[in-house]
Amino acid sequence: MSGFHCATCGEYHNELPMCLGAPAPPLWNSLSETERGENSGLSSDQCVIRGEHFFVLGRLLLPVIDGPDSFVWLVWVSLSEASFRRVNELWEQEGRESEPPYFGWLQSALPYQPTTLSLKTSVQTSPAGERPVVTLEASDHPLFIEQRDGITMARVQEIVEAALHG
Repeated sequence: MSGFHCATCGEYHNELPMCLGAPAPPLWNSLSETERGENSGLSSDQCVIRGEHFFVLGRLLLPVIDGPDSFVWLVWVSLSEASFRRVNELWEQEGRESEPPYFGWLQSALPYQPTTLSLKTSVQTSPAGERPVVTLEASDHPLFIEQRDGITMARVQEIVEAALHG
């Protein structure tokens, strides 16, 4: 599907994105430059806040039942310091995908009710150059159900409209 007529704004959008995500963990966004301090940093894939909070950006895949590919949420996940250090140590290493998964907490507020913040996750590293895959722990949350059961292209459009228009 190349484009779609948006039910929210009434406009035609030339592309239906199959990947959306948050620009930074909410905690990072809530801090001023001064509050971030010296032991903080944000890259396209990792975030450290004051040497106390550790995040990686991963891919939460929703299988699309009637489409060619999965829909991807790029999400921030908090890891323990030990897990983050291990992920960082292996960041460029071939074979890192054979590491056992890491426990994490979802730290991206996606357009779902109830909130997606602090859902339990498993973070599996991928081959070097690819972001890790994030799998939600079993729950009755709608995002977990969509990850487990899959979604339709019509649902992808709903998600995109919600993300584009708040």
